[in-house]
Amino acid sequence: MKKILIVEDERLLAEMYVDKFSEAGFKVILASEAESGLETAKTEKPDLVILDILLPRGDGISFLQKLRELPEFALIPVVAFSNFDDLSTKKAAFRLGAKDYLIKTNYTPQEIVEKIKEYIE
Repeated sequence: MKKILIVEDERLLAEMYVDKFSEAGFKVILASEAESGLETAKTEKPDLVILDILLPRGDGISFLQKLRELPEFALIPVVAFSNFDDLSTKKAAFRLGAKDYLIKTNYTPQEIVEKIKEYIE
C-alpha cells in the first residue's frame, strides 16, 4: 500500500483528503505544519507528499527545500497544493522538484485523487 503524507493546516480539508485517499487505497499520514511535516516524513518515509504552501511555522517552499537536502528524499514526488497562486512561488516549487502545483479551488477532491495517482502509481 502506497503511503501519502499530507502537510495541510486546514483541519477540515485535511480530514476530507484523508478520507478520499484512504477510500482510494492509500495509507495517509497528516501533518499540520512544515516543521512537524518534515519530522513525519523522516519517520514515516512516504511515497509521495502533498504540500500546502501557506503553513504555520515555516512555509511549503522551506519545507520542500529542507526535504530535498535529505538524500533519501531527493527524488520523492511532491505535489504543491495551495490557493496561493503566485508565479515566483510556483517557480520556486518547480525548481525544488515539485511534480505539480495545484490550485485547490480548481479541482474537486476526486480530481485531486486522480491527479495524485498519476504521480504515485
